[in-house]
Amino acid sequence: MKKSAGILIYRRTQSGMLVLLVHPGGPFWRKRDEGAWSIPKGEYPEDEPAETAARREFAEEMGHLPEGRLQPLGELRQKGGKHVTAFALEGEFDVAALRSNLFEIEWPPGSGRLQSFPEVDRAEWFTLTDARRKILGSQLPFLERLEALSPLTKQGAVDPTD
Repeated sequence: MKKSAGILIYRRTQSGMLVLLVHPGGPFWRKRDEGAWSIPKGEYPEDEPAETAARREFAEEMGHLPEGRLQPLGELRQKGGKHVTAFALEGEFDVAALRSNLFEIEWPPGSGRLQSFPEVDRAEWFTLTDARRKILGSQLPFLERLEALSPLTKQGAVDPTD
């Protein structure tokens, strides 16, 4: 079973809560928008704690290691069968500072040429209303679980230094 872990960064503003979502890089996602965005996440092996993987994957996809207490948002199964564990973290991220790692694929298919693409080609802050339209349908429960944490407290948070 493939497993991924990720972090849903949020911030509170006078007009409400904003969440940070990422758009997958590469040619398959280039023209897709609504229903294509995701939380920053990635696969991890069975012997790695989900919290550790979530922080590592965020750093790889965003170019920034997130600090602070993680609040569990649980696990869900995406359409393709992958199990995703997510954590909420109140924080800031400058989308202009995005520095994603790269992956290689043969492109165009059958050409024999390998091309590199960023794992994440952009990140944006969205209101919860807009995020519901943008996020992959299978990850929508993470937004609902984040809202259910309101008022967001530090109880139940995961701190890697504990």
